[in-house]
Amino acid sequence: MRVMVTGGAGFIGSALVRHLVLDRGYEVLNIDALTYAGNLTSLKLVEDKPNYRFYQADISDAPAMHEAMRTFRPDRVMHLAAESHVDRSITGAADFIRTNVVGSFVLLEAARGYWNELNADSKSAFRFLHVSTDEVYGSLDDDPAALFTETTPYDPSSPYSASKAASDHLAKAWHRTYGLPVVVSNCSNNYGPYHFPEKLIPLTILNALQGRELPVYGKGDNIRDWLYVEDHARALDLIIERGRPGETYNVGGRNERRNIDVVHRICDVLDELVPANAPRRDLIRFVTDRPGHDQRYAIDATRLETELGWRAQEDFDSGVVKTIEWYLANAWWWQPLRDKYDGERLGLGAAKVPA
Repeated sequence: MRVMVTGGAGFIGSALVRHLVLDRGYEVLNIDALTYAGNLTSLKLVEDKPNYRFYQADISDAPAMHEAMRTFRPDRVMHLAAESHVDRSITGAADFIRTNVVGSFVLLEAARGYWNELNADSKSAFRFLHVSTDEVYGSLDDDPAALFTETTPYDPSSPYSASKAASDHLAKAWHRTYGLPVVVSNCSNNYGPYHFPEKLIPLTILNALQGRELPVYGKGDNIRDWLYVEDHARALDLIIERGRPGETYNVGGRNERRNIDVVHRICDVLDELVPANAPRRDLIRFVTDRPGHDQRYAIDATRLETELGWRAQEDFDSGVVKTIEWYLANAWWWQPLRDKYDGERLGLGAAKVPA
């Protein structure tokens, strides 16, 4: 099996690449532009494997994408390359449109050209997985019965989610118009090892470990469904192998938590593992909320669970302990990033601008 992964040096992408190379033994071509969040050290476990190769390229570079398809000749394309941080999209939306919309279009066209030249058997077996987010669905209220399903209407709130919604529509259109065997997945918030330290969980872990303030937007009552990244990688592998072209599969951990409860849990685990002079909850500081901050995300993963037989192996309590223990043991990975990045929430400046 030959699999092309875009964005394989990112957080979710690197987890997927490690799974495909180490657990599945597939031939993997990782394409990544190595922007700020792309980190080849996340692939240290596979960098010398004979079934892994890396190609630094931008997915919006059409000649490069066509050439990669032609020379690697993938059986599957797993498209994860994206600008993905909401705060960054508020202050710099252009990069999100270029990568998430234009880049996805370029990649779909490269895949379509390659797919059309395959023989009948290879053409029938080929799959293109477009990996997206639950943020395209907008925001839910606090009713526990309200969940995002695969038929929930799109209602994006941020430049990031709007750009991902646009790319989802492109992927579905390329299936309906051209017959390209595309499958779409929409996931909830991921967490786990190798997570870039501007995101809530790694930022909280590292700031708390270093005795720095823990910024929490608003009152911390925004709710997210948390999905351990290695569970997500296994789900993506299953979706592209057994999912039906033209369909969407939601991937969620069934682990809803308020942001403040996530921060409290991290503080308490760290206090137990690495005691400090004072409870780390004392470091929490509530800051001005960011514009367009969705209240709640919650995924209904029933289709994935019943149709494809997937189950998350980690609940939030087990996954967050594993994550904290990984950060405690792997300063070699995160310290260089902290040296470049000061640990502030990137949306703080944007949050002062009227919505």
